[in-house]
Amino acid sequence: MKLARTLRLDESDTFVFDPVAEAGEWAISGGFAFSNWTEADLKGKARQAFANGWLGLDTFGRATFVAVTPITEAEYEAAIATLAHHFVSAWGAPSQEAAWPVAEQELNHMREMCEDHPDNTLMVVARELNAAGVHETYRTITTQDAGLESFAVHGALDDPNG
Repeated sequence: MKLARTLRLDESDTFVFDPVAEAGEWAISGGFAFSNWTEADLKGKARQAFANGWLGLDTFGRATFVAVTPITEAEYEAAIATLAHHFVSAWGAPSQEAAWPVAEQELNHMREMCEDHPDNTLMVVARELNAAGVHETYRTITTQDAGLESFAVHGALDDPNG
């Protein structure tokens, strides 16, 4: 099973997103955050987050790039739980149980996007407002010579295997 982790190739995300995701967070599109936005909402850092920010699942900050990487079943379930909790605490969902299927759907969507790509494939998202609401497109960039291990953080710092 695969998902994506946020990636920071340079410090530019720290200047354009508020909050900014840390490198190595599990990530999803997070387009739901913009579901009721209008052109009036698209100003400053919020505009950048809308235009091309992935949502990190630790800080709930944004990142420009994510990289496809393997995820364990336990990590996947924990990511769903984290997002469900966020839906309750930040978005007013009535309970963790009510939020779980929506969080699971968000993670499943991201997992399906990642599943057919080789590890370390970079992904970017682009959003625009149209008459139907928010439209997202995704682009992949396959790494060439250097492994992303040079840039990406895979696993936890306290994980002896990762």
